[in-house]
Order: sequence, then C-alpha cells, then structure tokens
Amino acid sequence: MSHGDHKSHKAVVDLVKEYNKLNRNNVAIMLDTKGPEVRSGDVTEPIEMKPGAKYTFTIKEGADGKNGRISVNYDGFIDDVSVNDMLLVDGGMLSLKILDKTKQDVVCEVVDGGVMGSRRHLNIRGKSANLPAITEKDWLDLQFGVDVGVDYYALSFVRSADVIYELKAYLAKQGAAIGILPKIESADSVGQLSAILDAADGAMVARGDLGAELPVQEVPYWQSRIVQGCRKRGKPVIVATNMLESMITNPTPTRAEVSDIAIAVREGTDAVMLSGETAYGQFPFKSVSVMATVAKRTENAMLTYQGTRRFGSEESEPIDWIVPPKSAQNKSGNMTSPGLSEMFAYHATTMANTISTSLVVFSRKGQMPALLSHYRPDSPIYAFTENRDIQRRLALYHGITALYMPFSPDADQTFDKAIEELKARGYVKGGQQVAIVQSGRQPIWRSASTHAIQVRKVAADPSSSEDD
Repeated sequence: MSHGDHKSHKAVVDLVKEYNKLNRNNVAIMLDTKGPEVRSGDVTEPIEMKPGAKYTFTIKEGADGKNGRISVNYDGFIDDVSVNDMLLVDGGMLSLKILDKTKQDVVCEVVDGGVMGSRRHLNIRGKSANLPAITEKDWLDLQFGVDVGVDYYALSFVRSADVIYELKAYLAKQGAAIGILPKIESADSVGQLSAILDAADGAMVARGDLGAELPVQEVPYWQSRIVQGCRKRGKPVIVATNMLESMITNPTPTRAEVSDIAIAVREGTDAVMLSGETAYGQFPFKSVSVMATVAKRTENAMLTYQGTRRFGSEESEPIDWIVPPKSAQNKSGNMTSPGLSEMFAYHATTMANTISTSLVVFSRKGQMPALLSHYRPDSPIYAFTENRDIQRRLALYHGITALYMPFSPDADQTFDKAIEELKARGYVKGGQQVAIVQSGRQPIWRSASTHAIQVRKVAADPSSSEDD
C-alpha cells in the first residue's frame, strides 16, 4: 500500500475476482501494508554523496538538501540513533557513520557513497525504529482490505506477537477471515520469531529490510529459520525480495539469482515472490516465467534425486507432526479431532506416495488440504470447495490446486463430477488412479467420528481398450 490509492487497488481486486470466476485458475489477493517506515524528506535535486563528506539529518522541517541538511519524517529518530551507528539509505545503497547528535540533528560521514534522492528509506544497522507497528494509514488500509475482501495481509515491520493478536481481535469484530502474514524484516522480529510464528497464519521472509537491519551474512541463516519455523507449524511461508532483481532491466537472470530461487524451493518455501521485477520492471512476463520454470525444475529434481520431500534434504529438515500424537490425546486417552485429522493427513499422504497417485479432497474450511500440504505429497493435491474465499486462500499453500465446485447432497455424485472436472482440465487421465480423502473437522457426507480414504480409477476414454 506504499503506492497507489484505494480506488486503483480496488480495480485490481475486482479484476482478480472477475478472473477467478472464469475458473481458469485461482489467484489469491494479498494486501501489503506500508508500515512504520522512516524516510528522508524531499531534496531540491539529487545529491552526489562522496565518501568522507559530512551531512546532517534533522527532524526540523524544511531541510531540503541545501547546505548539506536533509530532513527526516520521524521525530524519534534522534532517540533511536547513537554515535558510531551506521545509517543505511535504501537498504545499504548508501551508508553513513553517525558522528554526533543534538536534540534535532544527526551529523554523519559518508562511508559508501552514491546519489541521495527524495524520500529515501532509512535504517539503522541492528536497530528497529520505535514506531507503532500499525500506523493510522495502515488501519485505514486494513479496513479497506476487509471491505473489498482480500485473502491475506502482509504486515510490515512486525516486532512482536502482540500486534498480530491485536489485528486478529479487530478482524474478529469485523467477522473477517483474513490470513495474517507478518513480514520478518527487522532486528526485533527475529528476536521474537517463535512467538510471532505461533500467533500468525504464516510469514514472509522480507529480505530487503532484514538485510539492512542485520548484517547481510545473517540473512540466509534467518531465511532458513523462518522457513523451517513455518513448516514445523504447518503454516505457509513466502520468500521475497531481490529474487530476480537484475530482470528489472535485463531479459535474463544472473546465475546467482537462479540458485537463490532453487535454494528457497529446496528449503521448503510455499511460495517465492517478485517485487520490482513485475511492479515496474521491463520484463514482467519473462520474470514470472523464469521463476516458475526454475521452481518446477528444482522440485522435479528433488523428487528424482532425493526422494519424498517429507524426509527432508540438505537444506530442509524432515517434516514432523504439527501436534505430536501423544500431545493430541484428551484426558481419556482418546485422540482429539484435530489430532485425528493430522494423523489421517499423514497416512493419506503415505498411501498416495506409495501408489503414486494424486490426492482429491473436499473441504469447506480448508483445514484438511492445508494438512495434506504440510506433509508434501509427491503428487498434486486437488482441493474442491464450494467457498470462493477458501479457494483463494488455499492458493498460497504448497502443492494445492484449489477448485470451486458446489457440492451435491450425494457424495458419489460429487466425486464423479470432480473427477470429470479434473479430467476435462487435463489434470488426470482415463485409467489413472486417484485417492479421495474425506476428513477434516467439518463433516460433509460423513459422521463426525469417521475418516475415510478411497482409491478410484478414472473412467477410461471411450476409445481406450485398457482392461479394468
């Protein structure tokens, strides 16, 4: 929400929803809050900052770059900085060492030079600004998200779990079911990582600001920690920022960028994300194509050379229970409903992998498809739902193709219709087996105490002579 206005964003939301109604594909909508950014003010003209030169950043209004004075939009800037801190401009494109400060001014010496323009993003290495995680503008944007029906919030500069619980309470009062994905991008957020991931519905590895507030060599470590933390909790995770940065201006990526995408996939991320490459880059379609191609090739190679993804790899830990079976028992020693659902997802995935078949699941709440995704089956998960909101929300989860279809009161009739839909789309072929899962916390055609999986063979094409 750093760019554009509510009118332009609503037009995009409406366009996505119209596209989804065509049932060609399934696109989720994520609203990225601006967050409490610290920025420099306007300068009359770009400033060529050379190493060794001194400049003053001030909270006093009106400083426009003349006489080496530049304004800052945050009154607490003086209190947040200390002598010898490193001030980074736009994540480190320029860096300055703080030499002195007064009640209004911070005097700096340029270390790494460059061109200083207007409204540049400012960070202090190793520190987070003491600003509220959700600004007044953010609250207006969050309400806009409720009004237009977005699926996820990417919440910027989350420093603790408290703000997530605050936003969840706000959404509960609104009756809105919007997933909250904190962007882990500050020094404070990595220190509170476990609590933040426990509270959230997933997370985003926002490597731009994370690499500004922390030493850059720490970013790969924290990327892995965040991805593994979400995997262990059965929550989706996105790796973002600088993935194909060179394709903003070039038609092909660097080899390092290709490896960066592959590493994120091998670590087990649910999604990889483009930013400037598609927002204002010269090759947006090529960027998407490159990212998709590299991700698919990496996953195919993992399955071919490393085997079932559940058992982990050099980059990712083995996938374990979200809730261990012994912890999912009640006082009577019986398995709780959530525990049974996860147990069933585990064994359904094992069975599907053993017979090399896709999983077909029917869901109103999206819980069983998410559990199946957690265990990373070797073949696709086809999740049918009669709820458009759930369909879009499932778009973020690894390995799930979510399809909208109203359910019939008759289970077999619905199964047959679903298989015909998959066949028509080319997802399955005549004579192929599929595993149909009936489970989850919300019964559809079964009693609450039963969980079932059945294997069906897709009807052969009329021209096929294959025996049963």
